[in-house]
Amino acid sequence: MATDLYIVRHGRTMFNTLHRAQGWSDTPLTSQGQEGIRELGVGLRERGISFHRALSSDLGRTIMTMDILLTELGLKGEIPYTYDARMREWSFGSNDGVYDDELFFTILPRIAGLDSLEEMTYEDMANAIYEADTADWAETWEQLRGRLLAGIEDLAKKMEAAGGGNALVVCHGMSIGTLLYLLNGQRFVVLDNGSVTRLRYENGQFQVLEVGDLSYRQEGRSWLDQNQS
Repeated sequence: MATDLYIVRHGRTMFNTLHRAQGWSDTPLTSQGQEGIRELGVGLRERGISFHRALSSDLGRTIMTMDILLTELGLKGEIPYTYDARMREWSFGSNDGVYDDELFFTILPRIAGLDSLEEMTYEDMANAIYEADTADWAETWEQLRGRLLAGIEDLAKKMEAAGGGNALVVCHGMSIGTLLYLLNGQRFVVLDNGSVTRLRYENGQFQVLEVGDLSYRQEGRSWLDQNQS
């Protein structure tokens, strides 16, 4: 049996709403963000997808997201759930909390000597963030790519060794984008909160099946609209 990883970007947070870079800093899901994840949980449930293991990063916004999902799926306490610091978002160092536009469209391209964000790879961005950091908190590209690959590969190998199946993963926008870049060379991608990116792991190789899929949320919203009084 193949192993499928359903990788969810966490629900919308306070910093997401304010359009601020949210790396290792953490703000909670807003009420709108919680409702969006509830939609996702219902959508996954109504698709009849069975999950055998759950994993999130160790940051509060992913743990909060996973709690809502497992509740809606009726899986809270029913399947193994762990959190892993290797699946954290990027650390933006001293630029954590800076407005997104300032960081991504001004600071990083200027440091990289490029005209726009569209010209940058994830490696370019990581190098620029590391150079811009004045607090010595940011990671090198080698540290960042190494931990993300190790985290996702460890999960996939555990699933495969146990016979395969589906794992539910809650992660972060930049981290998911980095994995896509490393696995299939995909350039910078913006992923909505509550979207699903699905990877298949088979015979030691990853295959990208879905990127930023919002259909699960949309189906969940339709079900809630029809069944709520």
